Amino acid sequence: MNWQAELIQASAFFYKIGLITRKRGFHVFEILFWPAIGLVSVGLLTRYLQLGPDKVAFVLIGVIALSVLQVGQLDISYVILYSVWNKSLKHEIASPMTAFHLVFGAWIMGIIHSVLVFFLLSGFSAWAFGFRFLDAGPSALTLFFLGLVLSSAVIGVVVIALAFRFGGRAHVGATSIVSIIILLSGIYYPVSVLPQPLQALSACIPVTYFLEFFRSHYGFEPASGHLLLKGYLLVFFYLAASVGVLQHSIRHAKMSGVLLKMSE
Repeated sequence: MNWQAELIQASAFFYKIGLITRKRGFHVFEILFWPAIGLVSVGLLTRYLQLGPDKVAFVLIGVIALSVLQVGQLDISYVILYSVWNKSLKHEIASPMTAFHLVFGAWIMGIIHSVLVFFLLSGFSAWAFGFRFLDAGPSALTLFFLGLVLSSAVIGVVVIALAFRFGGRAHVGATSIVSIIILLSGIYYPVSVLPQPLQALSACIPVTYFLEFFRSHYGFEPASGHLLLKGYLLVFFYLAASVGVLQHSIRHAKMSGVLLKMSE
């Protein structure tokens, strides 16, 4: 395999997302504005409730993790959703691209945007709410962040697969998946407060383990051991499965004529 040629093809989708970010102001709005609003609103809520430093840390870790997830999946989702909305999807599929090029190129841009949001929110949380997100150390931060961006890739790939099946309506999938993660993975509260059946579902979400791992560096006792192993095994399994579903969706769109209906 010629990796140089593969990277050049993947870079086309990286460049596409870069152009979308530069030319469409509302995309920048989604990347920077909503995460900032979420952090400020929740941070002020912790002030109003007069939560102690440990509870503030617990909640703000979840808020920043949620922002990284949301921003990371947006770039992957939009790389195809814009083509669906602009009726140009068949032209991209006619090119010598694969699911790898599609996902990898957009995911790299998503990582760049996620890093930007990650450090901006971390700096603001230290200044406004006294929570120093970077005190956990570089190794913990790296493992935590990598788990989050891999999880965001899974969400983005699922949304792309849905786009090849249902067209532009697939953007609802991004909101729905993130909402399920908010409910089940302990973004704002420990999963122990959930009913037992929902706790079982929470154990199937990689973000649950990444959050517990990182919060353990701030004095919170994890509910189980081998958190990183469980989290990474799950996220790589879901990533491989979602890419397989995406490849099937692309083939189905070509054979069924759905691709032509979504293009001009």
